[in-house]
Amino acid sequence: MTGVAQVDELMDELAALEDPRARAVNEKHGDDHGVNLGKLRAIAKRLKTQQDLAVELWATQDTAARLLALLICRPKAFGRDDLDSMLRQARTPKVHDWLVNYVVKKSKYAEELRVTWTDDPDPVVASAGWALTDERVVKKPEGLDLGGLLDVVEAEMKDAPDRLQWAMNSTLAHIGIEHPEHRARALAIGERLGVLKDYPTPPGCTSPYAPTWIGEMVRRQQSA
Repeated sequence: MTGVAQVDELMDELAALEDPRARAVNEKHGDDHGVNLGKLRAIAKRLKTQQDLAVELWATQDTAARLLALLICRPKAFGRDDLDSMLRQARTPKVHDWLVNYVVKKSKYAEELRVTWTDDPDPVVASAGWALTDERVVKKPEGLDLGGLLDVVEAEMKDAPDRLQWAMNSTLAHIGIEHPEHRARALAIGERLGVLKDYPTPPGCTSPYAPTWIGEMVRRQQSA
């Protein structure tokens, strides 16, 4: 089967999986597709890794097709400029999230892009930089200026757009959770700014409000 024919066939398959109820739920989160992600993953499992097909699916600009592309691509096959371009094209939250977590984090360019993106004037791009910073805070904090990160969070998080604010808040919480020497300041910043304090949290889940989040995770660490 030629590449074009295979892409067309997969687009038809994705269209057949469209569920109006799933679309309605997704649209509440800013996404524009109605494909059940479990069924999407089943297609990806069937296709296995196919980098060329992934590139063709990404080029369709269709959200469901791009999500499928991110599941079947070979992350290390993308160059730095490829990833930067893809990130700037990824405007829906789920595509943005999967691109950062499934592809960029596995790339040798992750750190270079983290630095570049964090200071980008586009808040959606900047949020990807903060997501990568959050990952480093937890897994590889060596070389990070944690105090400097707290300075930026303290100055900018309160008025940041939603997606950037969420990524900054996660970084704030993880600094407080993972680095006891910065915990008191992280808690103080969270309390003073009050970001996500009233976020609706389902029973049994931890609030994203940084002081509550930090407190619960530290409690679990200490009781383990």
